[in-house]
Amino acid sequence: MEDDDDIGDEQDVPDEVHTVCHLCGGGGLIADPKFAVVGGVAKTMDNGRPCAHCDTEGRFPGIVLPL
Repeated sequence: MEDDDDIGDEQDVPDEVHTVCHLCGGGGLIADPKFAVVGGVAKTMDNGRPCAHCDTEGRFPGIVLPL
């Protein structure tokens, strides 16, 4: 069994508090599905588009409440 001090050293805790972007969920991209025909088969492709709310960072410094 490990000591409590060893467990704390293994975790990667940021120095600052961050809030995950409410619009993209932290991914930095927003779903943007498009119709495409690939190899003669109709499909929906989703390459995503950059999140304008967080500028593709996926997070904000500090605590930010959703608007």
